[in-house]
Amino acid sequence: MFFRVVGESFARNPSRKLLMAAALVLGMAVATATLTVVLDVGDRLAREFRSLGANLLVTPQSDTLPLEIGGVDYRPVDEGAYLPESELGKLRTIFWRLNIVGFSPFLEVPIEFSASARASAVFRATLIGTWFEHDVPIPDGAAFTTGVRITHPWWRVDGRWPAGAASECVVGLTLAQRLGVKAGDSLTLRAGSADVSLQVTGLLSTGGPEDEAVVAPLAVAQSLAGRPGQFRRLLVSALTTPEDAFARRDPASMTPADYDRWYCTPYISAIAHQIREVLPGVEARAIRRVAESEGHILTRVSGLMWLVTLAALLAATLAVGAASATTVLERSSEVGLMKALGAPGWTISLFFLAEQILIAFVGGIVGFGFGVLLARVLGESVFGIPPTLRLILLPVVLVLAALVALLGSLLPLRRAARLQPAPILRGE
Repeated sequence: MFFRVVGESFARNPSRKLLMAAALVLGMAVATATLTVVLDVGDRLAREFRSLGANLLVTPQSDTLPLEIGGVDYRPVDEGAYLPESELGKLRTIFWRLNIVGFSPFLEVPIEFSASARASAVFRATLIGTWFEHDVPIPDGAAFTTGVRITHPWWRVDGRWPAGAASECVVGLTLAQRLGVKAGDSLTLRAGSADVSLQVTGLLSTGGPEDEAVVAPLAVAQSLAGRPGQFRRLLVSALTTPEDAFARRDPASMTPADYDRWYCTPYISAIAHQIREVLPGVEARAIRRVAESEGHILTRVSGLMWLVTLAALLAATLAVGAASATTVLERSSEVGLMKALGAPGWTISLFFLAEQILIAFVGGIVGFGFGVLLARVLGESVFGIPPTLRLILLPVVLVLAALVALLGSLLPLRRAARLQPAPILRGE
């Protein structure tokens, strides 16, 4: 009998039910879209942020204070500590190894050089040795391809990149324009008693100190500096989670449970700690300017998505409440009759709740479908690719739809339960 009465209520006044369902569909569609984007935005933005460059700097723990002017390191090549190139494969063994996008070692050497176009002139500059695209052997036997073409994606070469094992180089655009060097020229580089001839394959534009330098494979710089298999600093690009108050705590003061939570979350401080574990004798620290910019942007985007979600749910709740109040008012005579026949208040409330739950179930499923389409449009317009479909959101959306229906109907149901049958049946 109960289900028959509920079914007949849908048949007698379908327009009111459709209006309530439409409000739920719109609210759940927006909630589904924004929740999908929120769950996906962290990884997507983290990968987009990697175009900003490395966010971790690794240096020797005992290195001396750098003497750098205009991006040029003026320390003698035999001053300070160095790191072994052969240990870098261990970076792909840390807990968050899959979050390591790439890394590039650097070794700067002050040089004198002459160009084939102006063989009689001798110039001073800095040679920057690094990996352009290099296969690093990993302890498990695999190989990991990395280098500045991955960690520094904004570097542009007018010409071609040098081959890793060849005697080739690129020259910073500003330096090349000042000295008249162009692709195809030959440079003779000298550092102390060592010298080497390199072929210029292109002109490098970075917007940084590299525009005033000669950039060559790391092995060339190691040969000129007399430091085979060594480098001075390492830049690491890693996918991270924005740091919060918990991440800024001192790990030494954490309880074991808090430490495990911190260690197993890809905070930039946790990844730096793990790098120090596998590379003894190094100091790994975040490049705060990059890391903080990433955190601020990600926090604001996520906050905006949550705000839109809450606004959509609030609007749906108000719409359901208005429709429920109108329904109770229109059916007050029906309520009065049921009470006059002895129906308790909770039975009447259950009758209306059954209607709301059915509408919420239908509205949640349809809203989820529309929300998936809306999330696809948002993802393609913002990131160029659609977000990942997360079916786990379907039960979440159904629960949200039920909560919206219940909250919106709470006051009208209380009013229905308090109605007195005698005045209603007398038409008062």
